[in-house]
Parts: sequence; C-alpha cells; structure tokens
Amino acid sequence: MLHGFTGKVLHVDLTRQQLEIENPSEEFYRHYAGGSLMGLYYLWKNTPPGADALSPENTLTFATSAPTGLPVSGQSRCTATCKSPSSGGAADSQAGGFWPAELKYAGFDAIVIQGASAKPVYLWIKDGEAELRDASHLWGKKTLEVDEILKDELGDNRVEIAQIGISGERLANFAAVMNMSNRAWGRTGIGAVMGSKKLKAIAVRGSQKVAPGNKKVITSLHKRGAKELPGSDMEAFGKYGTADTVMGNHGGGGLPTRNWDGGAFEGAESISGERLYDELLRGAEAGRQDKDGRDTCYACIIRCKRVVESEYRQNKLIPEYGGPEYETIATFGSYCGVDDIHAITYANQLCNEYGVDTISCGATLSWAMECFENEVISVADTEGIELRYGNAEAMIAMLEKTLKREGFGDVLAEGSAKAADRLGRGHEYLLTIKGQELPAHMPHVKRSLGLIYAVNPFGADHQSSEHDPMYHPKLYENTYHRFLGQIGLDKPQPTKVLNEEKVEFALKTQYNYSAADTISVCQFVYGPGWQLYGPQDMADLYAAATGWEVTVDEIQEIGRRRLNLMRAYNAREGLTRDQDTLPKKLFKKALSGGRSDGILLEDAELQVGMNMYFEQAGWDVKTGVPTRTTLEDVGLAWVADDLGL
Repeated sequence: MLHGFTGKVLHVDLTRQQLEIENPSEEFYRHYAGGSLMGLYYLWKNTPPGADALSPENTLTFATSAPTGLPVSGQSRCTATCKSPSSGGAADSQAGGFWPAELKYAGFDAIVIQGASAKPVYLWIKDGEAELRDASHLWGKKTLEVDEILKDELGDNRVEIAQIGISGERLANFAAVMNMSNRAWGRTGIGAVMGSKKLKAIAVRGSQKVAPGNKKVITSLHKRGAKELPGSDMEAFGKYGTADTVMGNHGGGGLPTRNWDGGAFEGAESISGERLYDELLRGAEAGRQDKDGRDTCYACIIRCKRVVESEYRQNKLIPEYGGPEYETIATFGSYCGVDDIHAITYANQLCNEYGVDTISCGATLSWAMECFENEVISVADTEGIELRYGNAEAMIAMLEKTLKREGFGDVLAEGSAKAADRLGRGHEYLLTIKGQELPAHMPHVKRSLGLIYAVNPFGADHQSSEHDPMYHPKLYENTYHRFLGQIGLDKPQPTKVLNEEKVEFALKTQYNYSAADTISVCQFVYGPGWQLYGPQDMADLYAAATGWEVTVDEIQEIGRRRLNLMRAYNAREGLTRDQDTLPKKLFKKALSGGRSDGILLEDAELQVGMNMYFEQAGWDVKTGVPTRTTLEDVGLAWVADDLGL
C-alpha cells in the first residue's frame, strides 16, 4: 500500500481540453519524491529543448509530497515548476497556505499542465474528479474578487483557489500565482507562464484522507514542536514574521538600501517588524494581535503570516491581502529609500491584488529610481512621476502603472533586466542574476550566500541554502550545532570568509533546502539551522508519512538529485558557468554607511569559491555542468544520456 501519497497525478492538456489521470509506481515516488524534483521530471520529459517559456510547449507542474495534509506543522507546501521566462532555465517556486493540503484531500499529488487554452478557463478538482470550466467572467478581476466569485459559484466557502492576477494575464515577467489572495508562488515568473496558457485558476476541494505509514510518529513530532516552540527562535518568528529580521540585517550592515548603495537604512526602525506589529497588525489598537493579527498555514502552530488592518492615504488596507514579509519591506522600503510602513504595506496589498512577486517588483522600482537619480531615465520617460528615492507617493504611482502595464509601467513589468534591454540603458545599475532580481540579503556580509546566488539554477534566492551567520563559531556552539552537525557540518567559520569548509557548508545546506522543496515542507519550520525541526526530524517525518525507512543521508540525496536535475536542465537549455556570476555593481561600487561601509566584493574570490563548489558537487569546473559520473551516482543516468555525456 502506498502511504502518504494519493497515487494519482492529474495531466491537463489545455490545447485539446482533455484530462487524464496517471498512477505512478511506488518506485517512481521513492525516486522523485514529489514537489520540485517531481515537477522537474515532468518538465524535462514534456517540454521540448529550446521551447519558449511563454509558448504552449512549456510544462507547468504543481506538486506536493507525502507529508502534505498531515496534522503536523510545516507540511502544507506545494512547488510549481516550469521553464522560466526570466532565465530560460528551470523555474521553481513554493507556496503554503491551505491549498496544498486541499489538493491532496481532493485526490491528487500533482497537476501537470501542458498546452494553452484558446480562451480563459479554470480547473475545478473535487474528490478525484476534475473538469475545465469557462473563466471569461473571471478574466480581468483582482484576486480577492475571484476568490469570492468562485466560492459562491461552487457553493462552498472552503474551496481553495490558486490563481493568477491581472498582471499574470498581461504576462508581467515577475507575475506570481496566488492562493488565499496572500500566499504566492512568487519567484521565477510562474504567473506569466500560467497566464500564457489562459489558465486563470485552479480550485480544489476534497474530503479524502491522507494515510500515513506511522501516525504515532506524526503526532509525536507535532506535540514536541508545540512544547519546544516557547522560548525558541521560532517564537519571535511567529510573533513578528520574517519582518523580525529588519533590524538585525540593518545592524549588521546587510539591509540593502537605495538599490544596494549601502547596507544600513536610517529609516530601518520605522519599517521594522516591531513597528508593523505595533501599528498595523489587525487588533493592534486593542492589544490583541496574537488572536487576530496572525494567520497560519494548514495545521501549523507557528502562525507567522501577517494580517493588517489600517489605511494608507485613504486607501484601506484589507486584512485578506495579508501583510508584508521582510523581503517586501526591504524591496519597497530600504531598496527605495522609503520609510513609511503604511506605504510599504499598501504596496504589498497592490502586489497581492494583481498577483506579482514583491521581491522582483520592488527591486525593479528601486532600479528605476537609481536610473532616475542618475538621469538615465527622465520625467519624460516616467510621464511626470518624480521617481526619486524616498518618494513613497511616486513609488506607489509607478507601481500601479507597472501592475496594469500602463505607460512606463509596461516597460518595468518586464523586470529590470529586460527593461534595461528594452530601453538600451541602465545596465550598470542592474542587480539581477539569470534575469532575476536579488532578494534582500547581502553577499557583502554573507559570503557563501553570495556564492549560492551565483550558482543557483533559477537565479539569486535567499531560501536555497543556510545563511553564513548560522556557521559562525559562537552561534554554532551556542545553538546551531544541534542541526548542522546532523549533516556533517562541525567546523564553524567566520562569516566573511569563503574557504573550502564554508563552501561545503553552502553545498550541504543547499542539499537540505533542496530536499525540503521536494518533500514539500516549509523551510522556516524544517531546516539545518535555526528552525523548529532539523534534518533528522525531516527524515523521521518523511519516513512516518511514507512507511519507508528513511535516513538523513537519503534526505540529503533527494536534495542532491533535485539540484543535479535542475542544473542539467539548465545545461540542456544553454545555461552554463557563464551565467553564474554576481551583478557587476557589487564589484564596482563599495557600500556606504553602517557596519558594511566600504565593503566591495571581489570577483576573484567568487571564482575561487565556484571552483571549490563545482568540485565538491561533482560538476565540470569549466562549464558547471554535472558530469556523467555524478548523474549516474544520483540515479539520473537517463539525463546524462539525453545530454550526450
């Protein structure tokens, strides 16, 4: 008997308007596990080499794994994969909420979507049955409107809906797929791909149970987490969300400011997680935030999601659209020199209404601001908007144009890299890797993270490895040895070094995060450092869900297999070591202000680090492509055959 999984994958051909159900073998599930790795398998098999990311040939997959839907914290995650419109390589994004668990209850582990519809449609899945329905009445509507219409139309307020917003319909390069109107498959342009297929939404509802292999272990893990949460790092994380890190990053010189001209922001306190909690969280005035100002994902005790209720210049801040995370606060705040937490929260709401990635969107605006400050673009380009640092009104005005693809906003909706190409200027101010804007953690103070930014298959990502401070000797000895030691990391290093041991730290934690994205657990709950549960717990959870014997080594191997398949896919599409670099600005302009004042990155250090990384990963040092020996070692000999290795 197959435990944890439903044993069903739904295949959707939008061109032919046909649906089929696949029943993969237990061997397939054991090897590809779910989530990101399973999605990459279908992407490789179903998408022809060289296919345009926005063509019907691209394959879009939503995949869960065995723990999804079980009564334990951090399991309600789903990974979307496709070919990225930003990089031309693999696209990968995760989202939580209640939709992933509901998909399992509706009877499916994954949905594989091919082709493109001639008119807008939505997919309705309930208790093992699926059908495509007309979505013309939903096209052009904001996310919360669509949620309300579909729940009414389907006669069930507990229906969970994944959808694109108006920006996805209009193929914004950084469009997201949203669920609950505030959870996002945000990065890599997933929403643009779904929009190109004219698929407006996927509504799911189910009553089927998930049968784990060992229910007692699941219950024990959940109870232990609840017992250990008080007093842990995760307690503050739950209270303040990821916004809790604003002041820490500012104090350490790692809060990107004015398009990364510096790492400290004079307005940091005004946009901090504490300020957000005290002023904007629902119920703040009555002092009852713990009851009403925090939301959660299915069965999770952390409750880290923000719920705000206030206004910005007579614009109501609607609770259903949630509140900003750290990355959003940074990209619309310090990146843009804006210290108004109300304006930032309204920007977050607009992004959720229209369905875009807040990181790339906010970073694109900050790039445009630096271009404006340096007279690379003018008020003639921006149609009269004084797009200067610190101008919150101008930021909101240009954001609205970008979300609607109006005027200069049509250019910015391409993302900063493509916008620079389209304008033929502004390239010197870009902060992108493989076409994707950098998130708000700085390689200047986190060297191994900078290495991962460069080599990561889908561009810079702050959730693809553990951050350097976790391996600092003091932090390691006091706290983080308990989890890092489980994956063989026991030689802590200073933060601002990139030696062989630090590279091993980057790679091994990358495998761990890669595994989390495959077995579909939240990296803020399960991880190798500061999280509530560690690598052994992840192995125990997966074993209990599946009924298989699973070790930490197997979990690491799952992560390694996924990373190799993603890297091999990029090689198939023409992406090699030439694309593994950091933005030129980081090598040319030293930071100004704060504890990172004067720091300038060196390309020579990065190149040496990459050499060590590729050697440790078993990839060709000159090209960055996995060798045949490595692919065979991780069970991907067929991939080596396809690549002609």
